[in-house]
Amino acid sequence: MVGNIEVMSSSLYQNGSISNHNSLEEKLDEFRRVLGKSDGDLLKIVGVGAGAWGSVFAALLQDNYGKFRDKVQIRIWRRAGRAVDRETAKLLFEVINSREDVLRRLIRRCAYLKYVEARLGDRVLYADEILKDGFCLNMIDTPLSPMKVVTNLQEAVWDADIVVNGVPSTETREVFEEISNYWKERISPPIIVSLSKGIEAALDPVPHIITPTQMINRATGVPVENILYLGGPNIASEIYNKEYANARICGTEKWRIPLAKFLRQPHFIVWDNSDLVTHEVMGGLKNVYAIGAGMVAALTNESATSKSVYFAHCTSEMIFITHLLTKEPEKLAGPLLADTYVTLLKGRNAWYGQMIAKGELSLDMGDSISGKGMIQGVSAVGAFFELLSQSSLSVLHPNENKPVAPVELCPILKTLYKILIKREQDPRAILQALRDENLNDPRERIEIAQSHAFYKPSLLGQP
Repeated sequence: MVGNIEVMSSSLYQNGSISNHNSLEEKLDEFRRVLGKSDGDLLKIVGVGAGAWGSVFAALLQDNYGKFRDKVQIRIWRRAGRAVDRETAKLLFEVINSREDVLRRLIRRCAYLKYVEARLGDRVLYADEILKDGFCLNMIDTPLSPMKVVTNLQEAVWDADIVVNGVPSTETREVFEEISNYWKERISPPIIVSLSKGIEAALDPVPHIITPTQMINRATGVPVENILYLGGPNIASEIYNKEYANARICGTEKWRIPLAKFLRQPHFIVWDNSDLVTHEVMGGLKNVYAIGAGMVAALTNESATSKSVYFAHCTSEMIFITHLLTKEPEKLAGPLLADTYVTLLKGRNAWYGQMIAKGELSLDMGDSISGKGMIQGVSAVGAFFELLSQSSLSVLHPNENKPVAPVELCPILKTLYKILIKREQDPRAILQALRDENLNDPRERIEIAQSHAFYKPSLLGQP
């Protein structure tokens, strides 16, 4: 009887695997039909940029669809030549030996010896080299599946059907200006999904925000309807480890609905939304306040009370800013607060704020940190401050009854600008800002935003 049960269990497991395999192939076939791909014509997907989220995104696609080699090709591009330092090589060796499945995989692929040599200092590993084995330089402690890595950008993108932008917002324009040179002979434009969070401020002809999807559009000429944004809340390593997560893909209905279905997994639910630019801007805004949250946590020895005070004030500022950016800000409340919450808990921007406040990192080290990647909140602080300082955007101060630049109602943003950009104050200034006796109740800032017509459509480039 036991034998029969074992046979039945084995049969059910195999049938379940076959069913899942068939389901994935059906999803892939459906997506290929949407794109008009014929039999024998590979669907070519490439990730551009191999930071934590870009690498995880490519690895998820590889895990799901990589087995269908006659139907889809999944690759990732990263620059060649980035050496792995000795300390990282030691950590990588420890990670490998703590995971039997990873160890066995590397031995089977005859790839283990180079990690032993790197641990001993007898050879140098490179970021593109270890990525092929499933190790992202910004996320060493979370092994991914092996990936097809390309270091030549032209080779990676010239005939891609789907391009996933995983480079930081500060590098997006430069990378896609180069890519545009390789697309001049294309007959039809690709679909681009941007994962990048961050903004630039432009002041002419009127103050407005430039987002990564807008940078891509202007750099390449790819129509706006072919460019989408995918955002959290999420932490890359947790998503790869199959922690339950949600995301939104934003853009035109033609592509966002089939993409949402194609990307959705049991543990990674992807919804779709038409409001691309606003969600993209909000993805950059929460990084600003995450840095301050990290500072407060470090300076108060993780005081729950102090962190809650900061959270109240930073969310009230974010709500105020959303009222400037969108006509219906209440629609963003849930996604924005959720994304902010997870970033404050475990994001790299909050970590950066902690390290700066503890003195373990210096501002002179820049905002690209080894083992973490680009800290996009730093440039976003400068961009939001510059934008909201413009007198042409003035709003009526409710207490003083006179026009002021919007930033005057955002004391935390002002303080972060003085700490991170102007370097006029040290991180302790963030606590002084919270303890200012003249600081308004955060509830009042929310009431101001809700009771006044602050909406400035020109900020997002709308008439």
